[in-house]
Amino acid sequence: QVQLVESGGGLVQAGGSLRLSCAASGRTFSNYIMGWFREAPGEERKFVTAISRSGGTTIYTDSVKGRFTISRDNAKNTVALQMNSLKPEDTAVYYCAADRATMSSKVSSYDYWGQGTQVTVSS
Repeated sequence: QVQLVESGGGLVQAGGSLRLSCAASGRTFSNYIMGWFREAPGEERKFVTAISRSGGTTIYTDSVKGRFTISRDNAKNTVALQMNSLKPEDTAVYYCAADRATMSSKVSSYDYWGQGTQVTVSS
């Protein structure tokens, strides 16, 4: 089992920045690929970004490329999402997730999930 707890969400004006953090406990953190997903009201959960076990490889959905950056610290068992140039369409609940096997953009690929943190971007 891996327990994931997100933090750092909040209300920000368009163009602003937020940094989300996800703290992991349980199994060996460095064994897991980590991802961030988001779920807007009335929509399905969607992929945002993922990072490999070592942190050397990252993937992003097109809408956040150049604005969001994922990083991890295996010594501290944390993964972060730096979000810059935020837009109202980034408003959603953001979830941290852990995948034992593959680096994927599919919700079904991930084995463990946090409870989510709300990000609201006002125009």
